[in-house]
Amino acid sequence: MPASPIRKLVPYAEKAKKRGMQVFHLNIGQPDIETPPQALDAVRRANIKVLEYSHSAGNESYRRKLVEYYKRVGIEVDYSQILVTTGGSEAILFGFMSCLDPGDEVIIPEPFYANYNGFAVAAGINVKPVTSRIEDSFALPSPEAFERAITEKTRAIVICNPNNPTGYLYSSREMETLRDLIKKYNLYLFSDEAYREFCYDGKHISAMTLKGVDDHVILMDTISKRYSACGGRIGAFITRNNTLYDTAMKFAQARLSPPSFGQILGEAAIDLPVDYFDHTRAEYLKRRDLLVSRLNKMPGVYCPNPGGAFYAMARLPIDDADRFAQWLLEDFSYRNQTVMVAPASGFYKTPGLGKQEVRLAYVLNTKAINKAMDCLEAALKEYM
Repeated sequence: MPASPIRKLVPYAEKAKKRGMQVFHLNIGQPDIETPPQALDAVRRANIKVLEYSHSAGNESYRRKLVEYYKRVGIEVDYSQILVTTGGSEAILFGFMSCLDPGDEVIIPEPFYANYNGFAVAAGINVKPVTSRIEDSFALPSPEAFERAITEKTRAIVICNPNNPTGYLYSSREMETLRDLIKKYNLYLFSDEAYREFCYDGKHISAMTLKGVDDHVILMDTISKRYSACGGRIGAFITRNNTLYDTAMKFAQARLSPPSFGQILGEAAIDLPVDYFDHTRAEYLKRRDLLVSRLNKMPGVYCPNPGGAFYAMARLPIDDADRFAQWLLEDFSYRNQTVMVAPASGFYKTPGLGKQEVRLAYVLNTKAINKAMDCLEAALKEYM
């Protein structure tokens, strides 16, 4: 099981804090946006005498509310096609175990969300990467690159849109390319759409809206980032393929049920005003513009402008981002402050890639981001 590039340096951060250092956490997608009070109030008001199991697919009332939410974003599904999961993580794992046998292969554009690797190990399957490049802003690799990676063991393609860790937002043309590939080679398409609400430079195209591939598409979703409710651990596995849904249900029954309080929170969040995301989107846009501007003004640093999510990948003038990230926490201090970043090598499958890159999550307010960038700028000068 691979170590998480997002969390593996936590012990060094904890030691730095014990020394009295302030650590700016740009390593993890934990927003500082408040969880909606209305959603938390629904949990507080819950008149529960016995905290029972829910249905293995999740509370029917919540699944019916999710149908309303998805309709608002242009996705037509029935509540019977939704399986509520313990976070988006479980949706990914259910998908892998339902669609692939041990030894089968899944193709993922790299860099990719590091935990896909961990879930692949748990499911006994192999990840075949196709590489996107920072020089191209991490655009989808060519159809030919995917076709070169396809073998007789290939069963699926996985995307995250907008992307974690790059922030890249896939275009309509790129989504149509993926549709054509899964039809041609009879593959599944796993679409992780955790950051759907946070698109800045284009329109989000859900895989569930692609025509002619209903039986091929699995939507993996979560409330974690949408409502700044990472600890709620509520996600969703959605497919119009009835046979696949029935298979995933076996895994859902084996783990009994998703968390009850998280479902109450998620159901209440759907009733938030329609303009709720306008504020959070605008706030993340301010943070993105500040972070990217500060990074690209630093000598030797390059950061493409992410179109969505709340992550940016930057190439730094260093030889080893893992070593640099650890040094920031162990040996560096600027005004008794330092910054924690996620080394990019852990987001690549191909050995040796990402050694000069880091992922930064712009989940802190602009004042904190400015201070974090001051730290990083001073650190790069000292490190060099």
